[in-house]
Amino acid sequence: MTNIHEIKAKTQAVYDRKAKAWDHGRKISSGEEAWISELLRGVPSESAVLDLGCGTGKPLAQYAMDAGLKLTGLDSSPEMIRLAQANFPQAKWVVQDMCQWDEPDTYDIIHSWDGFFHLSPEEQRRLLPKLAEGLRAGGKLLLTIGDGEEEVIGQVHGDPVYHASLSHSEYTKLLEAAGIGSATISDYDHFDANRIVLFATKAA
Repeated sequence: MTNIHEIKAKTQAVYDRKAKAWDHGRKISSGEEAWISELLRGVPSESAVLDLGCGTGKPLAQYAMDAGLKLTGLDSSPEMIRLAQANFPQAKWVVQDMCQWDEPDTYDIIHSWDGFFHLSPEEQRRLLPKLAEGLRAGGKLLLTIGDGEEEVIGQVHGDPVYHASLSHSEYTKLLEAAGIGSATISDYDHFDANRIVLFATKAA
């Protein structure tokens, strides 16, 4: 019988093993590109961006660099971060589990495309208020999430990895309680991104 908690414990190791293949094969979809354009719309240059679960930086870091933004990328995989540093040496890259993220800096944008959903439901509940606190007034938050509260097994280049989600109503309630004034959840068809996307703006 598959033990989902063992798979969760081994998920970082999967990304370490698959980092080169991930970096080589990572391509941006039209839907992903549309969401990133929406995220960056109207954001002044020199704004601060935090990418949680940044992987090797491709392709999202390139958009931040091209827009003149100050990017900090955080990932629990040392090999992913090593490749990110090689790909985009002008950005700041940190090896850290996002659950342990707790720094005094604040950001204009915090996003996690296919990263946040590797946390357990309880880890997500603990981290969401920190993310809200880490956003500046008017700042934007983007997370990819699941269909509802669940724990499931996905794959990265053939190896199993852990995924989890809260219910959509709980995401909204937690963010509202943490001071996020506007939060929407879009289904798979929005921008044809093949993702469920939570997009929120912190009250000014």
